Amino acid sequence: MTKQQKITLSASRDIPFNKLMLSQSNVRNVKAGVSIEELAEDIARRTLLSSITVRPVLDDSGAETGMYTIPAGGRRFRALELLVKQKRMNKTALVPCIVRTDGLAEEDSLAENVQRAPLHPLDQFRAFQAMR
Repeated sequence: MTKQQKITLSASRDIPFNKLMLSQSNVRNVKAGVSIEELAEDIARRTLLSSITVRPVLDDSGAETGMYTIPAGGRRFRALELLVKQKRMNKTALVPCIVRTDGLAEEDSLAENVQRAPLHPLDQFRAFQAMR
């Protein structure tokens, strides 16, 4: 029997909002679901519930520049951006991020969007009933 290698999770880090920028690697291009305005209101009420996946921007020599692109979490970033524009959040507010360096940025974006499972309608009904 072959011994399985233990996994190492990607590091998480709080990164100032103004050090983040959208990535062209995000596979979500079609607007669907909850609007950015609704998501911003939810974040303002509840705070950010899921970290944003980022990748460090490298200079020509391969050194990190201190900036990060977002291949997964673009809608959350846009919602935070709206809160900054509305002056409801400071542009240097720390954002919880998962920092990735392995694999492809497109893989991160695709995995985040494809692997999530929607809530079963009965579970959703029960949750709404409990909150009522």
